[in-house]
Amino acid sequence: MDSISEDVLAGSRRALARAITIVEDGGPEATHLVRKLFPYSGKAHLIGITGSPGVGKSTLVDALIAQIRQDNLRVGVLAVDPTSPFTGGAILGDRIRMQDHTLDKNVFIRSMANRGHAGGTALATYDAVRMLEACGYDVVIIETVGVGQSELAIAQTADTTILVLMPGSGDEVQAIKSGIMEIGDIFVVNKGDLPGANKTATEVLHSFELAELPTGWRPPVLVTVAESGQGMPEVWKAVKEHHRYLEESGELKKRRKAKLQAELQELVADIARNNLKDRLEHCPQVKELLKKVLSHKVDPHSAAQGLIQELFGESQEAKV
Repeated sequence: MDSISEDVLAGSRRALARAITIVEDGGPEATHLVRKLFPYSGKAHLIGITGSPGVGKSTLVDALIAQIRQDNLRVGVLAVDPTSPFTGGAILGDRIRMQDHTLDKNVFIRSMANRGHAGGTALATYDAVRMLEACGYDVVIIETVGVGQSELAIAQTADTTILVLMPGSGDEVQAIKSGIMEIGDIFVVNKGDLPGANKTATEVLHSFELAELPTGWRPPVLVTVAESGQGMPEVWKAVKEHHRYLEESGELKKRRKAKLQAELQELVADIARNNLKDRLEHCPQVKELLKKVLSHKVDPHSAAQGLIQELFGESQEAKV
């Protein structure tokens, strides 16, 4: 792990690929690697690309990479694909749409499976971003699974979240729905050559008039045709303006703090979930408690309180 971390810091793409695989798999090796490289993270501008399946997220990412490279910045891309709940497999095919950059040594594209993690990202995304930052990438783009209105985890991960829509994706009521529409820092109506693109953009703009924006930033609504690159310079300009706003307003520090809090919650929940599964299978006391719940001698709430004590007892502390 020490050798890999040194190679990552030296800019080795091979070591970077290996490091991301290690943090995806988790375990003691991943913990050691993150511990070594964590001091070198936190420097990149994190851009989240989210939206429903079929809106052209991967094509938009491909076009955005081209814009960023014109500023001579190194770009890392994490394309998160859904994992099948039945087979456990994932296609990992988003990078197929980004073939134009495969020969550019300043662009690193990696597909990741979400492994059932809710919210459109993978739990290992946080650490994969750190590997890219330690390797010297200036901008990291995270393309989410695309699960619809509840895909909110990206807002806890990225500095700037781009919500991609397409013409005809919803009426005025759809545009003002809580959740997914509230996480966008920049709204992009892609496939702008289709009928209704300007109408969709106008509906989104009108929705802001009804909403109370959480910060002083007013999200721009841009129309693009990512396949041809139309409107992409404006998207990159808006991303840079938003990053400047975050730094000048102090909002960037607040977002980074919230991101770390969210990560800690997820890590603790993941440890607890894995330990609970292990206890249910092997711990006699927990098995007996489960029997009492099944026979209605103990209610689930009381049982859960007992399990919390079991999970965060001495054995849990030793495992952490």
